[in-house]
Amino acid sequence: MGVGGAARRSWGAAVLVLQAAWALGGGQVRYSVPEEAEAGTVVGRLAQDLGLEAGEAEARRLRLVARGRRASVEVSGASGALVVSSRLDREELCGKSAPCALRLEVLLDRPLRVFHVEVEVTDINDNAPRFPAASKNISIAELNTMPGTRFPLEGASDADIGSNAQLSYTLSPSEHFALDDKSPSENLKSLFLVLTRPLDRESLSEHRLVLTASDGGRPALTGTVLLVISVLDANDNAPQFNQSVYKVQLPEDAAVGTLVSRVAATDPDEGINQEFLYSIVSSVPESQREAFSIDRHTGEVRLTGPLDFEDVHQHELQIEARDKGTPPLSGHCSVIVEVLDVNDNAPEVWVTSLSVPVSEDAALGTVVALLSVSDRDSGPNGRVRCAVRPPSPFGLVATFAGSYSLVLREALDRERVSEYEVEVRAEDGGAPPLRAIRGLRVPVSDVNDNAPAFAQAVYTVLARENNAAGAELARLWARDPDEAGNGRVSYSVAEGGAGSGSGSGSGWRPASSYVSVDAESGRLRALRPLDYEELQVLQFEVRAVDAGEPPLCGNATVQLFVVDENDNAPALLPPAGGGPGPWSAGEAAEAGWRASGSAAEAGSSWSLWARATWGAPAGQVVAKIRAVDADSGYNAWLRYELQEPRGDGPFRVGLYSGEVSTARALEEADGPRQRLLIVVRDHGEPPRSATATLSVSLVEGSEAALAVAGAVLAGSPAAATAATNVWLVVAICAVSSLLVLAVVLYGAGRWAPRAAVLAGPGPPTLVCASEVGSWSYSQRHSRSLCVATDGAGKSDLMVFSPNCPPPPCPAPKETPQDPPALLDTSADSDFP
Repeated sequence: MGVGGAARRSWGAAVLVLQAAWALGGGQVRYSVPEEAEAGTVVGRLAQDLGLEAGEAEARRLRLVARGRRASVEVSGASGALVVSSRLDREELCGKSAPCALRLEVLLDRPLRVFHVEVEVTDINDNAPRFPAASKNISIAELNTMPGTRFPLEGASDADIGSNAQLSYTLSPSEHFALDDKSPSENLKSLFLVLTRPLDRESLSEHRLVLTASDGGRPALTGTVLLVISVLDANDNAPQFNQSVYKVQLPEDAAVGTLVSRVAATDPDEGINQEFLYSIVSSVPESQREAFSIDRHTGEVRLTGPLDFEDVHQHELQIEARDKGTPPLSGHCSVIVEVLDVNDNAPEVWVTSLSVPVSEDAALGTVVALLSVSDRDSGPNGRVRCAVRPPSPFGLVATFAGSYSLVLREALDRERVSEYEVEVRAEDGGAPPLRAIRGLRVPVSDVNDNAPAFAQAVYTVLARENNAAGAELARLWARDPDEAGNGRVSYSVAEGGAGSGSGSGSGWRPASSYVSVDAESGRLRALRPLDYEELQVLQFEVRAVDAGEPPLCGNATVQLFVVDENDNAPALLPPAGGGPGPWSAGEAAEAGWRASGSAAEAGSSWSLWARATWGAPAGQVVAKIRAVDADSGYNAWLRYELQEPRGDGPFRVGLYSGEVSTARALEEADGPRQRLLIVVRDHGEPPRSATATLSVSLVEGSEAALAVAGAVLAGSPAAATAATNVWLVVAICAVSSLLVLAVVLYGAGRWAPRAAVLAGPGPPTLVCASEVGSWSYSQRHSRSLCVATDGAGKSDLMVFSPNCPPPPCPAPKETPQDPPALLDTSADSDFP
């Protein structure tokens, strides 16, 4: 058993050695496949026949290249077998030529090898015989036509070859006619209808016979023609030619009008029955019938169209001589024209690029292209030799007949020459010779020695907040002068981010959570809606990496500034004390608050309770409305308007300060209570607003003093009235002491400098209010407040950028002009 295994291994090694030697010698593989084979039919185990191991065909990219026409076979990448890929029609590929073969080049990489494969397409019986016409009319004179008279018939044609095209004919049974298909020579097959018995027109004036042609295929295919035979009287002698077959040779470049042959016929009849005319009744092939003409009177056959040896090697003409008798009789002969080849076809060159562009460090001997050369002529006219110009740095190496490889013979230098125009010249052996030139462009590729470079080192991008997720913010572009993959750039967000949050829960978020960059186009997109109140500036780096080996990269810095939009409505604030309950004396002297919702919620609907003294002069401040807007700029510039009551009421509100004061001296006619509806609007587009309800009770001077110590919060006007009555009873008991205390507290609260620090949950909010407006700025990272130092009652807080300590805030005048600008004068500020 061990000896047998060793023998088999030795035999297998010998086979591999023989296959390798055959491959190195440039051998040729031949296969055969029948036409009309289904797609996927295995023609041959090409990989095995080339001596390749399992999987080696796919690894070394076994593939084939057709020569000059679309290939109908392909190599299966997995198995390495040669299979049918599309319909094979032998008649379409080769016509009547035999044998019919597809010549293919098979390529194999690492190292590059070229093999010649010839696939013979064998004929199957897929074409039935066809007659030139569905019916044929024949006129035969009665009685005078003797038995044995022959009438030539036009035979059928079959596109197949060999036995599939060998035709046999049968005639439907008839007592007057028989069929004669004897061939006078091997190349010709004449068909005649033979009269076996005299005809009698009076008995039967018309005979209908079916002529059937059957080919030699298995199963046989058939074609039919209807013979309509009309029996006529009189003229009983038909013209007779002196030859049944005329043979002529013509070169394929014979000029139109050339005399091909002169046929002659005689008729033993006399008078009009002896006069006859010549005509061409059929031609094989039928498509070339118009290439010849005959003089009707002289019988001269002349050339009327071009001949082409490559299309038709031989023409057969059926000539008829018909007399003028009644009925007319005819005689027939054949003219066979053999076409001689001349050198009228230039060589054809097909170029298949294999290794272009060629790297400038390619090794000598690298195959650049495969050339296939052919000539449609025959003999010396079809023998072709090739050369390449310029002779360097490329050369031609002959692989086998008609195939060449364009190989590299000298080292390339892309910096000196980046592209070569190579001419492949083919010349045949005719006299004079014909030539063909095929140009081949061979570009030289570079190595990856250039990194991508952005047009700008720093990109500044402005983006509005509340943008849609996926919105395009900008487009970045980096240039890489390299070629192909070395110059194909992909983009990514490299690093960067921004801090977020306030004192509690603050953290750092990477830029990739806000933006993304398209790897191919460099389009910068927002991953989610941006919020100016959360993020004002985002700085990160974008990296551009090429696809070279090894890859090279370049970076650019992107500074993304978020532009504020008016997406926050003004929010009403509670008094500086922080909510309902007892406040400082100064604040209680100005106003009392009561909340319709939670007292801790800034921006809820608040109701203000205040008291004013009858007879108070015009301009006396009764209350002050406080509001804040989380936006910035014009979107946070607030104005206060008195919506109700309209007209000339006893009170007015400061347009930009929010201070409610008397418009005139208060009178008893104004009633015991005034209800004011105040609207706070920002300057955004469109503007947003909030409302506050101020209830002002008009009392005597002593009652106003008592209200300083008794200001309370209530959930409704009825509750406020009840609380007021309680405090009035207390005031009666201690009017003198409370009056003194009220005066002291009022003076301290009115004239003492105030620094309001807004408290409560959420991010710190800075507010600057003056007679030019209430200006708010929400900054999660702010820690600095600026307090006015002039001691005026109409001053409040001013906002500065969190990047530097704020300067003292000036006391602007009340004006409806532009809001105070928010500027950062520090040298390291990120904002304009």
